[in-house]
Amino acid sequence: MNAAVTLGQRALVTACAATGTTERATRRLGAGRFLPALFTQRYANMGGLDAERFREQLDACRSFEDAAWCAYWDDIADAELGQAREILGRLDEAAAPAPVPAPAPLSLEGDGAVEVLTATIAPYARLLADHALLPPPAAVARFSEAHADRSVGERAANVVELVSALLRAITYLQVSAFPGTTAGRMRAYERSRALFDTLASAFAAGLDTIVEQVVIPTGGETVRGYRCLPAGAASCPVVIVTNGLEGTVQELLIPLLRYHASGLGVVVMEMPGSYAYAGRMSPASESVYRGVIDAVVADPRVDARRVGMVGVSFGGYWAARMAAADDRLACVVACGAPTHRSFRPTLGLPEIIIDALAHVTGATTPPGLLRRLRALSLRGRYGEITQPLLVINGDHDTLLSTRDSVDLAAGAANAELLLYPGDDHCAMGHYREWLDTSQRWLAEHLLDGSPADTSGSPFTREPTKKERR
Repeated sequence: MNAAVTLGQRALVTACAATGTTERATRRLGAGRFLPALFTQRYANMGGLDAERFREQLDACRSFEDAAWCAYWDDIADAELGQAREILGRLDEAAAPAPVPAPAPLSLEGDGAVEVLTATIAPYARLLADHALLPPPAAVARFSEAHADRSVGERAANVVELVSALLRAITYLQVSAFPGTTAGRMRAYERSRALFDTLASAFAAGLDTIVEQVVIPTGGETVRGYRCLPAGAASCPVVIVTNGLEGTVQELLIPLLRYHASGLGVVVMEMPGSYAYAGRMSPASESVYRGVIDAVVADPRVDARRVGMVGVSFGGYWAARMAAADDRLACVVACGAPTHRSFRPTLGLPEIIIDALAHVTGATTPPGLLRRLRALSLRGRYGEITQPLLVINGDHDTLLSTRDSVDLAAGAANAELLLYPGDDHCAMGHYREWLDTSQRWLAEHLLDGSPADTSGSPFTREPTKKERR
């Protein structure tokens, strides 16, 4: 029954995409049916959203058109921001010396927000970063018990609640920005990014890690990303991390905060062709990634012999492609990478994803989109990848072809394949698990054979033999 329902759902999505009737069907059935199967889990992972509630919100959204879609999600984000302001007001009031009245909280999106949040959040930066900004109650309790100053412990739960509300707002604004091809969506993208920049500046002040925004002009584009380096390290290994279609730097960096004490630096960037980039994605986008590698190895704080790359989804494609193209990369992780078989018509590919691919590649017709995607094929280049390569995916990818991951690992000279049974695109059901595994793997290849410092990075376990098959 489940297989039949899934097949029927994919057939419906395909039929609506082929006839251009997705919007009409969405008004009757809700947006959730016409989005990738992993959409709910992806954003629930990012923002700590309640997955069932988010699924209900998707079903209640009845249009993909710019004005309606963005207004719906922006309202939800604004409600979360309202909650964050209320919590910040409580914290300010509790900290104000009586009988002086506490000042009204500043706008979290206005001038002065960084200063206000830094003063509030910095003492809790390690607690927040160790848990990717979402510490569980037990971690908050341990933190409170470890501090002799009772006021610090008493504020911890409120600070965590404040950051959680901010993170939900950032996430809902990213949903509003999905997939970043219209004016309203681009406004939501800029708001999400600006809020995250403010939050990142605030918690970075309390970390033993350098967290800085980076702007890299390269390949006719400007890459706006983040660089995180171990504080005080004379020369450290660095991993370039890139995501795919409609992904953002905040989605990348938030889960990576858990590894701030690993000894590995990171540079996170968005995929060319999406959001803030001026040009479209094509084989020539290789020059953008090459320019980022140039900038990374030129940094005197970086050991140029120990530079790796991690790519997720279409970013996994670029990680694999750059492994073939640039031998300065010492090792590479490709998660959910389309490489050849995915670049052909697929049953169940939603119209909104097809439109996003057309926008990113600059295609104006379906045949033109297929031609542009096929021009990206890596099938003839697998053998050029000689560095250690870790290929990750779910073994039941409903968005792209799992076979691409299998072929990539089989064709590369020094590759390992990690498929998670029963999981979907990019193994989102095992997200934390494969992040831990990839961090261990990167540490083995980039930290002079020494394991990473796990004091702030809860590496959990080695994958089972079944998972490695």
